[in-house]
Amino acid sequence: MPRDTSIRSVLIIGSGPIIIGQACEFDYSGSQAALSLKEEGIEVSIINSNPATIMTDKVIADHVYLRPLTVDSIEEILIEQKIDAVLPTMGGQTALNLCKEAEERGVWEKHGVKVIGVDVAAIEKTENREAFRQLMVDIGVGVAPSKIANSFLEGKEAAQEIGYPLVIRPSYTLGGSGGGFVHKKEEFDAALKRGLEASPTHEVLVEQAVLGWKEYELELLRDSNDNVIIICSIENFDPMGIHTGDSITVAPAMTLSDRCYQDMRNQAIKMMRAIGNFAGGCNVQFSVNPDNDQIIAIEINPRVSRSSALASKATGYPIAKIASKLAIGYNLDEIENQITKTTSAYFEPTLDYVIVKIPRWNFDKFKGANMELGLQMKSVGEVMGIGRSFIEALQKACQSLEIGRAGLGADGKHNRSIDEIMYGLEHASWNRLFLIKDAMSMGVPLESIRKVTRIDKWFLAQIQDLVHLETELKRYSLNNIPKDFFFTLKQKGFSDIQIAYLLGNVTEDEVYDRRTSLGIRRVYKMVDTCAAEFAAQTPYYYSTFEEENESISSDRKKIIVLGSGPNRIGQGIEFDYSCVHGLLAAKESGFEAIMVNCNPETVSTDFNMADKLYFEPVFWEHVREIIELEKPEGVIVQLGGQTALKMAEKLHEKGIKIIGTSYNDMDVAEDRGRFSDLLKELEIPYPKYGVAENAEEAIVVANEVGYPVLVRPSYVLGGQGMSIVINDEDLEKAVVKLLGDLPGNRVLIDHFLDRAEETESDSICDGEDVHIVGLMEHIEPAGIHSGDSSAVLPPFSLSDQVIADMETYSKKIARALNVIGLLNIQFAVKDGKVYVIEANPRASRTVPFIAKAYDVPYINIAAKIMLGVNKLKDFKIERKLQGYAIKEPVFSYDKFPEVPKELGPEMKSTGESIRFIKDLEDPYFRKLYKDKSMYLSK
Repeated sequence: MPRDTSIRSVLIIGSGPIIIGQACEFDYSGSQAALSLKEEGIEVSIINSNPATIMTDKVIADHVYLRPLTVDSIEEILIEQKIDAVLPTMGGQTALNLCKEAEERGVWEKHGVKVIGVDVAAIEKTENREAFRQLMVDIGVGVAPSKIANSFLEGKEAAQEIGYPLVIRPSYTLGGSGGGFVHKKEEFDAALKRGLEASPTHEVLVEQAVLGWKEYELELLRDSNDNVIIICSIENFDPMGIHTGDSITVAPAMTLSDRCYQDMRNQAIKMMRAIGNFAGGCNVQFSVNPDNDQIIAIEINPRVSRSSALASKATGYPIAKIASKLAIGYNLDEIENQITKTTSAYFEPTLDYVIVKIPRWNFDKFKGANMELGLQMKSVGEVMGIGRSFIEALQKACQSLEIGRAGLGADGKHNRSIDEIMYGLEHASWNRLFLIKDAMSMGVPLESIRKVTRIDKWFLAQIQDLVHLETELKRYSLNNIPKDFFFTLKQKGFSDIQIAYLLGNVTEDEVYDRRTSLGIRRVYKMVDTCAAEFAAQTPYYYSTFEEENESISSDRKKIIVLGSGPNRIGQGIEFDYSCVHGLLAAKESGFEAIMVNCNPETVSTDFNMADKLYFEPVFWEHVREIIELEKPEGVIVQLGGQTALKMAEKLHEKGIKIIGTSYNDMDVAEDRGRFSDLLKELEIPYPKYGVAENAEEAIVVANEVGYPVLVRPSYVLGGQGMSIVINDEDLEKAVVKLLGDLPGNRVLIDHFLDRAEETESDSICDGEDVHIVGLMEHIEPAGIHSGDSSAVLPPFSLSDQVIADMETYSKKIARALNVIGLLNIQFAVKDGKVYVIEANPRASRTVPFIAKAYDVPYINIAAKIMLGVNKLKDFKIERKLQGYAIKEPVFSYDKFPEVPKELGPEMKSTGESIRFIKDLEDPYFRKLYKDKSMYLSK
């Protein structure tokens, strides 16, 4: 049927700040849904408290409300915008819980608002563990034996009846919060207490643990005619026992028999129909006994999920976009296929390639954390590799992780301790995949690895094939590798730098030159949803090694934007926001905008955002060959955080133009010695500093500059490896650890200004004029990472002289560094004197916050200046903030209860929220200021 014409205005509920378990995949889903509804002439409002997302930008929605995610806030918007319908399925568990609370308070009925995309009753059926279990029993879908418990006594009785091992699943939580496995009786009391406390309804499901069973997911869509399609099957590389968000996943499913798949498909459709009569999307998770293919249902989520974003990028089928059209009444056969443009959306995608998702963890930020993976999600982001085979996609995903790996092993970073390897195989952590390869390289039998890990033999055999290829490669020198064998290595995902390492005494460039002389080059294949059955028009590509290249370079002037890779602490969604605006600015300026990124959760990797999307690792070899094919006017590295910036030196060496600030000027800002010399020349105060390459040199420097000192490595983001020390003994330990974690790095040692205030400036420079984007005052003092500090815009207690000095120094540094684009500077203020701590000529995590607070498209302006199409004088910039805006960090400490909640120079927050206040007497500010006042000397 045609769309429901009674729906003229829709409110989309966002997911709030990024936390572990609810990350930027909901920014992608919400943005896609908003644009989809706007296409239909519907007026779209969005409520979200996250300033770092593109979802809360005016390019996405008609009305953006950066307000706390509460029912009261929602009700105000319903009245103000005369909302006809609310779409709560794009904002994760946060949005569903708010929808349910508003329903219970009678808000939707009171204002005549329809809930679309889901039945409110379905939320209760899926989130209430007992209701879900009973429903599955009623419809004949298998579930693990379980009992509900609302008290300690009920939990103990359930455990006694079910037996060990068992799993505790709290109701109404996200990312497995509060859940866990219990292997023996002695562990049960603490686990039960944790689960009951985590559930907002004080309810847990005590369930038999099916450890070692295989885990699968299906993504479904249903329309109002009850037509249901399966978009994608996803298989977990890791067996049951590890949260799916922490599991390596593969699509399509690799080891699932057709009979079992058809059975699973039928059960998923039955489950979706049973939870309610609604049009929209669902994610269903199953477990399969590897011995007899017995299937049991784990859970069903009546919303877009983390896996929905992955499935959308894996297949090219825009799930959130289609789900939002289904929610307003369209049927699947009435919606155009977004890829082919000639068929309908009523089809199930076919993949002639494989995708592999690998999670990204940040255990280095949580000292003392329990790094063993289990039911509670701990990863902060993810990457996706696309290849013609599982192993090619796996190697590409490894290259995308930003952990210094050149692929799956063969890069000199292997573990040679058999005891550590065997322990790591049994107790899964972030590195188990690499330890499997190390074990095979040391001769551990495949069957022994299978018994310990319970990973399917097929996956292990694929990895073992890499070991055999490496052994064969070592028989050759670079110049006598047979072409066919060289081609096989590249098809298996081996990078040039891996091949160079295995051959020894050759460089990455020499391997590249040799293979290209043999005619072995990447070709690019289109992600078309239909395995080339129909002609496709999407500009969405991945690389492989075959004969035919499907990516044809146009004769237009092109700009390549390098993305920020996986979401992680210190480099979050704000950099993807910047990249999206870079793409939009390039398109608006007449360039063909090309995106290179590997993060399936983000808006930048939506194929509708760029003129051309390469879903590839932001890894030199891949970037190099894309540049050689496309021959762009230049490459933007300023917007993608440290991931993109690390490419600058290579680009500079190869003579490839960097758009905006030059590599040399960026290097001056990064090199502490050169930057301090510049500050000295400009007569700008800075803390005394020194540079050391070992502990002995560090002690000499520290005694010269004076304790306390701030110790940090060069070229890092998010305060990685930073610490404050007060004596020689602590300094020696800090330096030895830092150089052990980051070999080859130099150590910067600054005198630490104790009890100083920290402030920041962001500015835009066109090479001549400088515009101060914003000045911020931190509530926490210097010594606490700026990303973990609450920042107030504009400053609330700085003197006029301090503000004037900040503005003067910002302009001086911008001109001295020849900045073309963005510049972030951090200051310390002590006794009325302003010191420059550091300058970063790139997008910062604060620019999106300032842009939202002042309602000015600063990244778009900066990008057009970087591209050389505009000067600052071309823009009329009007700030609209009345009062103050506060950026407050959000932490995910609940995932690591064993970690001290102390703040310091190394960033730990996973996201941020924004709050507007009229004056400093606002109760929110007074409470925040009081809570933080323990840090303050004033």
